[in-house]
Amino acid sequence: MVKTLLKSVKQYKTVSVLTPLVMIGEAAMEIVIPFLMGFLIDEIYVIEATDAFSMNVIWYGLAMLACAAFALFCGIMGGRLASKASAGFAANLRYDMYDNIQTYSFANIDNFSTASLITRITTDVSNVQLAYQMCIRMLIRAPILFIAAMIMSFVISPTIGGIFVAAAFVLAVIVGFIMVRVAKPFRIMFKKYDNLNRVVQEDLTAIRVVKSYVREDHETEKMKFATQEVYNYSVKAEKLLNWLTPVVQCTIYVSMILLLLIGGDMIIGSSEFVNGELIFHGLSTGNLTSLLTYMTQILTAVMLVAMCLQYISLSKGSMDRIAEVLEEKTTLPKPVKPVYEVKDGSIDFNDVFMSYMQKADVTVLKDIDLHIKSGETIGIIGATGSGKSSLVSLIPRLYDVASGSVKVGGVDVRDYNLDALRSKVAMVLQKNVLFSGSIIDNLRWGDENATQEQIEEACRQACADEFIQQLPGGYNYDLGQGGVNVSGGQKQRLCIARALLRKPKVIIFDDSTSAVDTKTDAMIRQSLRTHAPEVTKIIIAQRVASVEDADRIVVLDEGKIVGVGTHEELLANNEIYQEVYLSQVKGKADEDDGGETDGKED
Repeated sequence: MVKTLLKSVKQYKTVSVLTPLVMIGEAAMEIVIPFLMGFLIDEIYVIEATDAFSMNVIWYGLAMLACAAFALFCGIMGGRLASKASAGFAANLRYDMYDNIQTYSFANIDNFSTASLITRITTDVSNVQLAYQMCIRMLIRAPILFIAAMIMSFVISPTIGGIFVAAAFVLAVIVGFIMVRVAKPFRIMFKKYDNLNRVVQEDLTAIRVVKSYVREDHETEKMKFATQEVYNYSVKAEKLLNWLTPVVQCTIYVSMILLLLIGGDMIIGSSEFVNGELIFHGLSTGNLTSLLTYMTQILTAVMLVAMCLQYISLSKGSMDRIAEVLEEKTTLPKPVKPVYEVKDGSIDFNDVFMSYMQKADVTVLKDIDLHIKSGETIGIIGATGSGKSSLVSLIPRLYDVASGSVKVGGVDVRDYNLDALRSKVAMVLQKNVLFSGSIIDNLRWGDENATQEQIEEACRQACADEFIQQLPGGYNYDLGQGGVNVSGGQKQRLCIARALLRKPKVIIFDDSTSAVDTKTDAMIRQSLRTHAPEVTKIIIAQRVASVEDADRIVVLDEGKIVGVGTHEELLANNEIYQEVYLSQVKGKADEDDGGETDGKED
């Protein structure tokens, strides 16, 4: 897992290595300064006792100043380098995750919820970024500071060094206990972010539905509950963390009192003049001052190490979740020798079985055997859940078959380069997706190099040109986020035009004219027959009127083909098709009767 994540360090390896080095320099200076300070204080004590000035005071002062300046430089550089390394690492992680997600099949995407992926790319990466910065900065500096300060303490006084060891052990146990207790609420809190992001995403995406059903209060309560859950676990963790500062301060103060009591006793009578020179037999005042500084460094280092380990522990869950996204391999393996050209729009389903999950018990499609000639218009009809969308999703290889094969242009779709295949198989979905920007920007998703004439021609074929010309700015009209400034039917026509710009060999309409009136629907189909006769057209529809003039109509029921033929043939011999047709004819007749009655009453 760590190895997977570290691959994203990339161009930030140098700064990631330099950061620990400068932090070692800072820690070294922090060790040297108290040592020099001890000599300086002792020299001042000698001057006061002998009333004779010593140049050593100036040299020690200048040495301390130089060490402090170098420590300041290392500290500033360490902060800058660590920030650059961690921020760059986080940016690479987000890019690498997003890049890998783009390679996923629909089966891969089904393994993660959208809210979960958003949390992983945002919150989880931020957690890992902080942990990485702590590792290359504090987790290097603190242990070195601890070890060096402990060594210097034992050099000055083994007795007091032993006190520091005991104090550090007690503090490590207490801090470790707090950190273990705080880990669980933090892990749960991070998981609650998934739910919070899900609620926000759903509400903002479906804001029109929320308002139309007057459900603002209900959704506000959901948001309040999701936020409260994050708050509760955050507060629980913070309450435990709040013990850290008083525990550390208490340990420092107790250690300081013991140091002053024992050290002060060791200082008394520990010095005498021998031949005019002051000799220290025990502990000097300068030594005691140095030990006070080393004590603070040792105990602070213990706390910093504990906090670093805690951040790493807390971010482990985030690391695992990020690694899952990075290590997820597409269920659509690349062919050894990919085919880059789609010869024509012929499609062959050969004994196809399909499941959404590789080990799923439910088979969505069963024993599909269907052969479509290039340029044919095929209608697909069936009840909800009969497998219509699943069938056509196999053509551009959004999913792979469980068994059997699907061929386009006489070649198994698994042998194509995916980009080459999908560039020649255009899909227009029922749930149309437009992006922020102008109409022409959205249409150029079909062909980024399309000329204005080609765009207008595609829009005329999709019966979209007329309403576009009436919009302010025409093709430069801003659609807003998700195309909120146009109607559902207009969205569908724009998506059809976008698909036509790809100049596909196969175009699939997945109930994509459901939001347009029957007259416009018929005009679109007639235009496609006239202007794209060589393109294979597959039309999934709920309305019989949308497919009745197709060359052949496929009837699906519970994942099986239960009928193939023309409109007249199916009316004569297919019971399911007859039921659908009769129910729609009767429904239309009832509407007409209702309309006549209303007219008479008026």
